[in-house]
Amino acid sequence: MFKSWAYAVLRKLNTFEKGVPMDPKVWMYLVYLAVSIGLTVWVATTLSRNGMVFLAEVFGDEKLAKAINQLLVMGFYLLNLGYVTVTMRSGQTIADTSEALETLSSKVGLVLLVLGALHFLNVFFLGRYRRGRLRQQQSVPPLPPAGRLPMHPPMPPQGPPPARA
Repeated sequence: MFKSWAYAVLRKLNTFEKGVPMDPKVWMYLVYLAVSIGLTVWVATTLSRNGMVFLAEVFGDEKLAKAINQLLVMGFYLLNLGYVTVTMRSGQTIADTSEALETLSSKVGLVLLVLGALHFLNVFFLGRYRRGRLRQQQSVPPLPPAGRLPMHPPMPPQGPPPARA
């Protein structure tokens, strides 16, 4: 009794049933997840690999830069994949493939904008931190001053030299 009921429920939930065409919305969701996750992984690995030199320059310590890089990558994954899953749901009625592609392109476009904004914010704040660190390093003189130079009163303005006769 229970087996037949469970089988009937599972059969009703089966989206991939033979002979029944799959809803375009389901295809759109699958493609959206595949493209978004692929883009997120690709951007994260590219930024991680190429950003190590910048982070080492910013923090002045290779070991600290590597640890910060790992933390940035993890935060990047969490933010982007969280955004992808929150925005996956679509309230639109999708009747055909063209509507599915239009909705998919707008969703993937939003993911790309979020990826770009997060990258820009990372570079902006790390650049500010780096400038502040460089300013601190430059403002400290290498040796304390040995004395002061005397202040001379300003010289009066001199006119043109007298003409020779």
